[in-house]
Amino acid sequence: MRKLIFYTYPSCTSCRKTKGWLKDHDVNYEERHLFRNRPDAKELLELIKLSKSGVEELLATRSATYKKLTVNLNDMPLSQALQLLSDEPKLLKRPIITDGTQLIVGYHQDDLQRLAIKDKREQQQSIG
Repeated sequence: MRKLIFYTYPSCTSCRKTKGWLKDHDVNYEERHLFRNRPDAKELLELIKLSKSGVEELLATRSATYKKLTVNLNDMPLSQALQLLSDEPKLLKRPIITDGTQLIVGYHQDDLQRLAIKDKREQQQSIG
């Protein structure tokens, strides 16, 4: 069975809404605090591979940390950009949810519903 990873920050409203939704729908997940257990560059690369728009999908461009950047992430080699995102998790949108085959960034009920259906099917298949 696949493992669902939920990257979160407890004071984030979207993270709290997502966590509530996952619990209400009995979706199993591993919770990872984005600042205490930061995704490393390798994990971030795997997330980017699942994204539709690359680094931009994960980047919190409205964050104060992003606005204070003195470098342009688009001008950086990917390895340096990934390391910066790992070192500065406030640059990441929240929450981030993945099962290794799909990616959800932010609170999106329709995407969560599809993920819950997939999770239930896999649970039933592992039982049967």
